[in-house]
Amino acid sequence: MDFRPLDQMDSSDQALLDEPYNPFYNIFGVKPVIVNQDNDYDREVFTERPLFGVLLFENAASDARDHAANERTFLSWLRLSVYMAIVSVAIVMSFHLKSKPGDIEKKIALPVGIIFWLLAVACLISGLANYIRTVSRYSRRAALVQAGWKTQVVFTVVATAIVAACVLFLSTNAKSSR
Repeated sequence: MDFRPLDQMDSSDQALLDEPYNPFYNIFGVKPVIVNQDNDYDREVFTERPLFGVLLFENAASDARDHAANERTFLSWLRLSVYMAIVSVAIVMSFHLKSKPGDIEKKIALPVGIIFWLLAVACLISGLANYIRTVSRYSRRAALVQAGWKTQVVFTVVATAIVAACVLFLSTNAKSSR
């Protein structure tokens, strides 16, 4: 991978850099970073200058499809994180439509809400780390697109917490309705 300085760009790269400012995808108005993929490059893509520059990869083979799939995966983790944060707020507020919360529900609302909020942060961190790791490997043409064990652990803990919360809520609701 080669990050070429501006004075060593060829005409096709220079045409990209001379593109007019577009606020829809270039909010800060910085020049893009041209990423030429090579297997013997050892620097991280996200630390190259300019920091807020758009990373432009050569579209060889299935690169565009792979990058789009990686972005969709990150957005799925982001969506899960937002949902978990919303559920956390709803649990802490002891949200009920038909009845008032019982004493048991009031006691467990804050700890369960905090757990869900921490899981939301864990989902966000896991998704972002997976995205950055995969893009860095794409830049070296060394990416193996699969979830690692850390992602599987986070997902298993989140799924277990959701099932446990459902069982807990159903059991407290069954006791309060008798």
